[in-house]
Amino acid sequence: MHFIDLNATTLHFKKTSSDTAAPALVLINSLGTDFRIWDEFLLHLGHQGEVLTYDKRGHGLSGVGDARYSIDLHMRDLAALMDSQGIKNAVICGVSVGGMIALALQAARPDLVGGLILCDTAPRIGDPQGWQDRIDAIEANGMEGIADAVMSRWFSAGFQEEMPASVAGYRNLLCRTPVEGYLGTCAAIRDADLTCSAAQIDVPVLCIAGEDDQSTPPELVEEMANLIPNAKFERVRNCGHLPSIEQPEYLAHLVRQAISRWPGAIDQREQRQTEIYKQGMQTRRRVLGDTHVNAAEVQKNSFDAPFQELITEAAWGHVWSRHNWTLRERSIVTIALLAALGHLDEVAMHVRAARNTGATREDISEALLHTAIYAGVPAANSAIKVVKNVFAQLDASGE
Repeated sequence: MHFIDLNATTLHFKKTSSDTAAPALVLINSLGTDFRIWDEFLLHLGHQGEVLTYDKRGHGLSGVGDARYSIDLHMRDLAALMDSQGIKNAVICGVSVGGMIALALQAARPDLVGGLILCDTAPRIGDPQGWQDRIDAIEANGMEGIADAVMSRWFSAGFQEEMPASVAGYRNLLCRTPVEGYLGTCAAIRDADLTCSAAQIDVPVLCIAGEDDQSTPPELVEEMANLIPNAKFERVRNCGHLPSIEQPEYLAHLVRQAISRWPGAIDQREQRQTEIYKQGMQTRRRVLGDTHVNAAEVQKNSFDAPFQELITEAAWGHVWSRHNWTLRERSIVTIALLAALGHLDEVAMHVRAARNTGATREDISEALLHTAIYAGVPAANSAIKVVKNVFAQLDASGE
């Protein structure tokens, strides 16, 4: 956990570092939540640049402070945090009040903003009397008095029915939000109108709305998108007010797609491809060995160079470099698949490489048993002959 004192309060934040050219991504949570609402979304996103998440003032583990709350105050907190971390020209992604803070940041500190992802938000949310009624209800009955109504607005009916434990957990999160921070932010939303700022945005913008959002209906979000020059609008099905919770994988897809199309993305893609190639070559050498890879590199020419680049990036930089499986597990599966498809030269190559991945002869034997049952005895029999020959060569050479 990381904490920093800024603007007479303490902010709780998390930052992941990066040495790529990809833009930094800054995530701003909604009213009554903390930055944990982005956890699953980030797992799906796989962003290559820095990522900054934080608990805004009066939420999560951040301090409440003594100042009168406003969207401008929340914005200044974020600007100070980004300055302290050396982040600028970032993609700012905010949900609900987080989107309002993002709008305010772009208007006040355009140097910090390279693009906006505005989720389930609007330049003006609700009406002043509605917010005042909520403030009065909390002052009279505490957070518990509004919790059920808030859950019905946060989540779609399907999510509430299918994920009751999750709803109960997020209800706890809401109720444990500091009352002063929640009330202060309600007042900030009540008093804010960022319509003029939205109409003057000159960076790429993606506006996203959950189809079943009861707090900021998709029609309201689409109206904002129409107000912002060149903004794109996307509806998310089976989703309420918090897409990072209900539809994290699809939200990650939308965000990743948007960033890839924005100015500068080509240079970033080229940088990322270079990094993937380097990772692929490292993994390829680790599995196949320097002798094999060096031979392939010496023999390649202009005809097969694109092919060598393809397999280095796609096979070795992506699939073999993923952390979900060990190299041993990937080796076993690869040998079984190659045997099933009858690619016997490749079977021999990967059996030799098994010395580097940790796959044992027993592992390979089991893999070929599965090949026999699920791909056919002839395929397994042909592969077994090749494998036995490789084993004999290795034994003869003492390897």
